[in-house]
Amino acid sequence: MSGVRFVQRVSATRGFARVAPHVFPALDRAVHRLTRGKVLLSAQLLPGVVLTSTGAKSGLPRRAPLACMPEEGGRSWLLVGSNFGRPGHPAWSHNLLAHPEARISWKGQDIPVTARLLEGAERAAAWQVVLGFWPPYAAYQARVDREIRLFRIVRR
Repeated sequence: MSGVRFVQRVSATRGFARVAPHVFPALDRAVHRLTRGKVLLSAQLLPGVVLTSTGAKSGLPRRAPLACMPEEGGRSWLLVGSNFGRPGHPAWSHNLLAHPEARISWKGQDIPVTARLLEGAERAAAWQVVLGFWPPYAAYQARVDREIRLFRIVRR
């Protein structure tokens, strides 16, 4: 079994969903800060961005390291609100719904973006592409009653 397949298997487990949200984002934030935006540990396996959005309730800047699926040669990205297969939507997704104008750090560049929640046929098509990109998202969706939010963010 290849390393990627092993990680996919592990990341689809409930145990991973309990531990990962407490470990990986904190490590990603620290390494990203120490390398001045040039390195995300999680991006060694999956492409990643650090999303800076505006808090839906607080109005304060909120940073979240996220896996992403780049599209169109880096002009847009898909963000999956899987929350590691846990029941609630992740906070960053609430923030983008309230304030779609955000910024991402992508490969050391700070990029202004606008987010749009995908729905209907557009979401269904993008979801199939995302599943081909990272199959464990299917296990996350099977564990939760909510529809996992899928956003497309584009450069402003």
